[in-house]
Amino acid sequence: MIYWAAIFLIISIAAGVLGLGGISGLAAQIAWILFVVGLILAVILFIMGRRPRL
Repeated sequence: MIYWAAIFLIISIAAGVLGLGGISGLAAQIAWILFVVGLILAVILFIMGRRPRL
């Protein structure tokens, strides 16, 4: 997820440089959503991995 967030961030920056504001804004929003989802999944997996197995 973090990889895809980085890809969309690069797309957003490139579109912003080229003056494509709509595409840039959309790509930035997608990157933000993917980053947050990836971060939440990473925290959940980290917490689950620290439990003792029964």
